[in-house]
Amino acid sequence: MTIDYTLAREMMVEQQVRPWDVLDGRVLETLSTVPREIFVPEIHRALAYADLEIPLGHGDKMMKPVVEGRTLQALKLQADEDVLEIGTGSGYLSACLGSLGREVVSLEIRPEFAAAARARLDARQLGGNVRIEIADALQYETDRRFDAVCVTGAVAAIPARFAQWLRPGGRLFVVRGHSPAMEAVLQVNDVNGPRIESLFETDIPYLVGAAPAPQFVF
Repeated sequence: MTIDYTLAREMMVEQQVRPWDVLDGRVLETLSTVPREIFVPEIHRALAYADLEIPLGHGDKMMKPVVEGRTLQALKLQADEDVLEIGTGSGYLSACLGSLGREVVSLEIRPEFAAAARARLDARQLGGNVRIEIADALQYETDRRFDAVCVTGAVAAIPARFAQWLRPGGRLFVVRGHSPAMEAVLQVNDVNGPRIESLFETDIPYLVGAAPAPQFVF
């Protein structure tokens, strides 16, 4: 059976993403045009537009389309803004961020994920403004500052270094807390200090090294 991915993409936007209060026109346009199926491992490609997480290997997963939509909407990216993405994963969200912003620097700790994501982006001539670096975000050092930081894996608590990469007025999207009741938040780098806005509840895999310490019960 041949899948009409263009139709599937339209249905994802209209039946999943838009009903979950993703109404930003630029975000909807991006989700309607970036071919999600090419970023999905071939074994799961038929599920590219389903309302579920898709395994990538090593316990990592692509977020549900609705969560990706809410993430992109929360960041309110403008065409002249630069983004730091923490966790390239499949490269799909990198492509979406690249479509919305000026430049994306994406950090990926797994070299095979980084290489596969780069190949997928290049195969469709997407992400010409996306640079993928192999790095551990919890150890990463840079003097550069960004308008937005998008974290695609959960953290038990938000590392201070993440906010240090923001310009004044910059926005940090991150999912924090303990599975299965995690909270997606937007931290804004305001003049008077960081301001945190609660967005929605979710449950996604932790970034490598960012899971809470195991609790031993005696």
